[in-house]
Amino acid sequence: MDDQQRQARSFGGVAEAYDRGRPTYPRDAAVWLTSDEPLAVLELGAGTGKLTEQLVGLGHDVHATEPDPAMLEILCSRLPGVRATEGTAEEIAGPDNMYDVVVGAQCFHWFDAERAVPEIARVLRPGGSVALVWNERDERIPWVRRLGRIIGAQEQGIDPTETLQRSLHFLHVESETFKHWQTVDRSSIQDLVRSRSNIAVLDEDARAAKLEELLALYDEYGRGMDGMQLPYRTRCFRSEVVKSPSETGPVAPPGEGPTEPPTDEDSGTLLIDFR
Repeated sequence: MDDQQRQARSFGGVAEAYDRGRPTYPRDAAVWLTSDEPLAVLELGAGTGKLTEQLVGLGHDVHATEPDPAMLEILCSRLPGVRATEGTAEEIAGPDNMYDVVVGAQCFHWFDAERAVPEIARVLRPGGSVALVWNERDERIPWVRRLGRIIGAQEQGIDPTETLQRSLHFLHVESETFKHWQTVDRSSIQDLVRSRSNIAVLDEDARAAKLEELLALYDEYGRGMDGMQLPYRTRCFRSEVVKSPSETGPVAPPGEGPTEPPTDEDSGTLLIDFR
C-alpha cells in the first residue's frame, strides 16, 4: 500500500476529530455548486456531512455516499433524515441519468479518476453537472502560512479542470471562490490537525511532536479560550456533462432521485443503508 492509499484510508480512525475540527462550507458556495432550487443531488465522499448539511438546507433531495463507515455513522447521526449509503466514486450504484448534480467536497483528489469520472458522467442526466469544492486555508496571512508548514498542504491548490476535460465526458469547467472564517480555539485546532490524513498516519511520537509544534504556534498567535479566526478560501468548480444519444436513455423527472438505495441485485454491490 502506497502513502496515498494509507492516507485515504486513515479517516475512519479520526472521524470524531474530523467532525469537530473541520470547517463547514459557505451557503453561497453550496448554491453556486448546485442551485437554490431543489434538485436530485448525489454527494460522493460525504464524510461526516459538512457539505451535506448545507445541501439539505437548500432543499435538495440528497443521496450522500461515503466509503468509510465511521465517517458515515456520524453523518447519519447529524442528519438522520438523509439517505446515506456506503459506496465509492469508482463504483456508483444506481441507474444511468439519475441525478441533476454530482457533488464532491474535499475528496476528488482521492478518487481514481480514470474510473470515477466516467461513473459520474453515467449517473448524470443530460444537462447535469459535476460540482467539486475544496476549503483552502488562506496562507497569505503569516500565521496561517506557518500553520501550513507544520501540518502540510496536500489539499491546497488542487484544480480538477485538466482531469475533467481530458476525460472528454465534461464541457468547459467554471470556477469561483468564496471567503469564510472558522473560529478555532486551543482544542478545536488540535482536532483540525489530528483529522488530516498525513498526520493520522504518523506514529504516536511523531503526532505528539506535531501537536506540540502546533500549540506553540497557537499560544504565540492565539487568544486563549477566546479563540481565533482561521481564514479560508472555498474554491469551487463545476462542469456540464457531455451526453451522446446512446447514453441518454430514460430520464427521471427533474428533482426526483431514486426512492430506495440499490441492492446487490441491481449493482453487484451490497450497500449499507444507515437510515
